[in-house]
Amino acid sequence: MTSRYYLYGIFPTPGPQSLVMPGLDEQPVQAYHLDAFTFLYSMASQKRYLASRSNLLTHEKVLEAAMRQGHRTLLPLQFGLVVTSWEQVEQDLIAPYRDDLGQLFHRLDGCREVSVKVLWDADTELARLMEENPELNHQRNQLVGTQLTLEQVIQIGQRIEAALEKRKQETAEPFRQILSALAKDVIENEPMTDTMIFNAAYLIPWEFEPDFSQAVNEIDQAFGQRLRIRYNNFTAPYHFAQLKP
Repeated sequence: MTSRYYLYGIFPTPGPQSLVMPGLDEQPVQAYHLDAFTFLYSMASQKRYLASRSNLLTHEKVLEAAMRQGHRTLLPLQFGLVVTSWEQVEQDLIAPYRDDLGQLFHRLDGCREVSVKVLWDADTELARLMEENPELNHQRNQLVGTQLTLEQVIQIGQRIEAALEKRKQETAEPFRQILSALAKDVIENEPMTDTMIFNAAYLIPWEFEPDFSQAVNEIDQAFGQRLRIRYNNFTAPYHFAQLKP
């Protein structure tokens, strides 16, 4: 029977020796040393793993457990990576990307990834926008009970959409400017929902997290109750550990 190994992440040696916790399929998490790298893995009973919430959380918890043990420099591997031999890992990953992996470890050394997602109530913000812009509000009111041409309806709709987008960008700007100044690197992602107006990952020195968290809180307080902020201060550096093809 062919052995299969599910891979979680890569660490510079010596890395974690093992973790006293189950991985996928309730298999014990183990460490394998290959060249200058240490892989966290568990034996896999499946060729492919469904990206279910439970499986994804297990994958993340393994990496977070290693980080909590003090192994903070790591390259998290994408969910679902199963190999049949360590020779395959050497051939497909280590040999062609050895220098790139070393550079990524150097870049991530002493740093952690945090993320900020900002959400608002679109209906409330639209009402605020209309209240602050009587002319635009008058144009919107023309859409009700007034015979307008299709071109006029489109133009008014576009003006409202543009004004709301401008408001969205102005609201997100403090998060861009203030938080980016505290980070070594920033990756801004597309919003995940219609109510999300900002979604970014930051690479920051580990010891800077209290300052970063304080900055997030101060921006939040400045907006009162207008925004909902999701701040994740502990995650593997998925956004900043990408190998370039």
